[in-house]
Amino acid sequence: MKEILEQAYGYIFEEELLHEIEKVATYKEFKADDYLIEIGDYIKSMPLLLEGAIKILREDENGDELLLYFLERGDTCAMTLTCCMGKSKSKIRAIAENDGALFMIPVEKMEEWLTKYKTWRNFVFESYTIRLNEMLEAIDTLAFMNLDERLYKYLTDKAKVIGNTEINNTHQQIAYDMHTSRVVISRLLKSLELQGKIKLNRNKIEIVAL
Repeated sequence: MKEILEQAYGYIFEEELLHEIEKVATYKEFKADDYLIEIGDYIKSMPLLLEGAIKILREDENGDELLLYFLERGDTCAMTLTCCMGKSKSKIRAIAENDGALFMIPVEKMEEWLTKYKTWRNFVFESYTIRLNEMLEAIDTLAFMNLDERLYKYLTDKAKVIGNTEINNTHQQIAYDMHTSRVVISRLLKSLELQGKIKLNRNKIEIVAL
């Protein structure tokens, strides 16, 4: 696991911190569509993503979901950090976008490393900033973009995160993420195909150019 850890975080953390992470962290593998964090869970550890991608979602009072942002290798989740530090229940749901692995860091180590390692402190603060900007972007997208623009942004963002221009999602899965209906998504996807931005295949969408 040391090699995977160094590949994902070696350029961020010093050797001593990497050694501590390897000693105290719990290694966990996951499969696509696994539920990693559920709304209402008490979170006692923080994830460091080693491989794969995870989508972070919010849920409204009717049970409808809204995608906030994606996590990829080298990332952590600011919402998880907040819950860990505040010892509060999770307000987000984390679902695996594809197969991957992560390290779970105990909350007491998170706090200790904030004063012990400058690189850890910078990583935590930078993660807050990045996730906040992504959530603001999600709000702007909802407020100012047409649904077809939102859909194309969703597709291109997902393609960048998974590192593949082919997206293996059904129209219904996309509709759930975008808080709309399958019929609307199917119509908009066909429109994007006619514009030459995507190609539609059976349960597969290909981005023509990123």
